[in-house]
Amino acid sequence: MRPATAALLVVSCELLSVVSVAADKALYWGDVHLHTNLSFDAYINGTRTIGPTQAYQFAQGKTVVSNTGLEVQLKRPLDFLAITDHTENMGLYTRIDARDPLVVGTSVAQRYTELLSLVKEFGLRGAFMRSMRSAGPLPDMPALTRNAVWDEVTTLADDHNQPGKFTTLIGYEWTAMITGDNLHRVVLYRDGAELAMRRLPLEASSDPDPESLWAELERYETETGGNVLAIAHNGNLSNGRMFANTRLNGGAIDRNYAERRARWEPVYEVTQVKGDGETHPALSPGDSYADFETWDRGNVAGTEAKTPDMLDREYARSALMAGLAHEQSIGANPFRFGLIGSTDSHTGLSATREDNFLGKFAGSEPSVERLKTHMAGMADFDRELAASGLIAVWAEENTRGAIFDAIKRREVYATTGSRIGLRVHAGWNYKPSDVKHHNCLSSGCSLGVPMGATLGPTDSSDAPTFLIDALKDPLGADLERVQVVKGWVDNEGNTHEKVYDVIVASSETQDEVAERSVLPGEANDKHDQGAAALSGWWQDPDFNPAWPAFYYVRVLEVPAARWTTRDAVRYDVPAPQDVPAFIQDRAYSSPIWYQPPTVD
Repeated sequence: MRPATAALLVVSCELLSVVSVAADKALYWGDVHLHTNLSFDAYINGTRTIGPTQAYQFAQGKTVVSNTGLEVQLKRPLDFLAITDHTENMGLYTRIDARDPLVVGTSVAQRYTELLSLVKEFGLRGAFMRSMRSAGPLPDMPALTRNAVWDEVTTLADDHNQPGKFTTLIGYEWTAMITGDNLHRVVLYRDGAELAMRRLPLEASSDPDPESLWAELERYETETGGNVLAIAHNGNLSNGRMFANTRLNGGAIDRNYAERRARWEPVYEVTQVKGDGETHPALSPGDSYADFETWDRGNVAGTEAKTPDMLDREYARSALMAGLAHEQSIGANPFRFGLIGSTDSHTGLSATREDNFLGKFAGSEPSVERLKTHMAGMADFDRELAASGLIAVWAEENTRGAIFDAIKRREVYATTGSRIGLRVHAGWNYKPSDVKHHNCLSSGCSLGVPMGATLGPTDSSDAPTFLIDALKDPLGADLERVQVVKGWVDNEGNTHEKVYDVIVASSETQDEVAERSVLPGEANDKHDQGAAALSGWWQDPDFNPAWPAFYYVRVLEVPAARWTTRDAVRYDVPAPQDVPAFIQDRAYSSPIWYQPPTVD
C-alpha cells in the first residue's frame, strides 16, 4: 500500500536549475569522512600509496593510481573534501615504513608490526581480537610524533585549499567504541592550520564518552577563538548506543546534555559505505521504501549480534522522533540534527556512483574478488557495501567559512551517491502558484525557512506549506517520486510518523519498475522512465498546531543496477543473489521543525 498523498499536487517537469534559483546561495558537493594511508586500519588493509595529497588530487578530478594499480578519475570533481583519518596513531605506519627516527624502535612501532603480521594471517577483525586478548590495548604514539603528523596533516590541507574552486576542511575521526559498539565522530574545523594545530586531536582511547569530546571542542574554541563541530557516524553498527535513552555514564538525559549535544553535533551522517541509516523496515513497516541498504550485522567489531530492541536507537527517523519527546519533557532536543552523507572510504578515493564504486578498503577495489569476500570473519562483507554517500551544501560561496557555516546551520542534505539537486522551504503563506515562478525559492528565505531551520508558530489555523524543487543527477537515473516524511509527538508523549507522496512521476509499482529497469544479464539501466525535474507545493493534511513536528523530504530515483550487478557484467560472472540487483538512489533533506506556541 502506498503512503498517503496530499490532496493537491503540483508537478513541473521542466528542467529547472536548482543551483540558479537562489541568487544568495549555490549548491556544493563534498565528502567529509574519508580515510587515507594515515589511518592505521586503512594502511594494514592495503591503502599504502594513497595519502592526503593523492586524495585531494583525486577529489579535484585528477587521475591517480589506486592502491591496487588501477588508473582512476572522477567524472566530476568534488567541490570540497575533509580528510578525516583516525586520530589514534595517525600516520604511524607510513612513518615506520619511512624509517622515521621519531617512531623506529618505539614500543608502539613494535606492537603495530606484530599486528600487521596478524592481519596477514587472520584478517583485520581477527587480528585486533587476538591482539587485544594477548597484550592489551595498543600503546599511544609519542607526543612528539603526534605533533609532527598533525602539523603535516593541517599544512597539507592548507596547501590544497583553493577558495572559490576547491575547499579543504581540516578534520579527524574520534574513534570511540564501547565493547565494540560504534560511537565514532568526525570532527571538522572552520579554521586553517595556524589555529587547528594549536591543540592535538583528541584520542578516544582514554575516554570514549562523547561528552569528553564536546569538552575538548569547547576548550579548542575557548583557547583559539576558532570554530569546530562534530558529526556522529551512521549508527547502525552502534547496537543501540548512538541514540541511547540515557547518557553513556548512566545518567539521565537532561536539558544541559541535550543542549550540548545539539550544539556540538548539528548534523548526522545518515548514509555511508556501511549501509543506510534513515530508517529500518521493522521501525517503519508502513514505509514501502524503508528497506534500503540495510545492515543488521551487530556492532562494528562483530562482538555482539543485533537484537530488535536496539534498532530504534540507531536510525535517524526514530531518533528525530525521540528528540521531540525529550524536548517535550525536558525543554531541549538532543537530536536536533540535519542529515548528511559521506563515504567513510578507507581507500583515500571518494567515489560514490554505482558505476565507479571503489570500495571500502583496498581489498574491495574493483575486481571479481569483491563479489566474494576478502576479510576473515566477515562473510559477504564486500558485496553488502553501499556506494554511498555525499553531502550537499547550500552556501554563499565555496570557502571554508561558508561551507562550515552551512553545515552548522543544517542547510545541507544527504544523498546515497548520486547528485540529486534539492531545495526545500517551509512557510505559512506559500501558494500553489508559487511553483510556477522560477524565483519562488530564492524568495523563500524571506517568506519562510529553509531545510535545517525551525518554523515558529502562527496566529493562523492553517497548516504549514512547503515548496520543493528536485532535479535529477545529469549522469544518473530519472526521478521517480518526491515524498515528505513527517514525525510528531502528541500531548501524551507518543511519537508518530507518516510518509506522504507529494509528486509521483510514474504510476507503476516498485516490482514493475524494477523488472523493466534492471535487464537480465546487463548493467545498462533505462534512466528515462521518470522525470528530469519535479517541483511541487504541499500542505500538511494532518496538522495539529499543538503538536511539535519535523518534516524532511525524500527524493527517489527510478531503480538502477546496483554496483554488484554491474561488476557481474563487467567480469562476466553470475550476479550475487544475496544482495539487491537494483537500488533506488535517493536524497534526504535536513528536517524542518515545527515548534508550537509556548503554553504558560
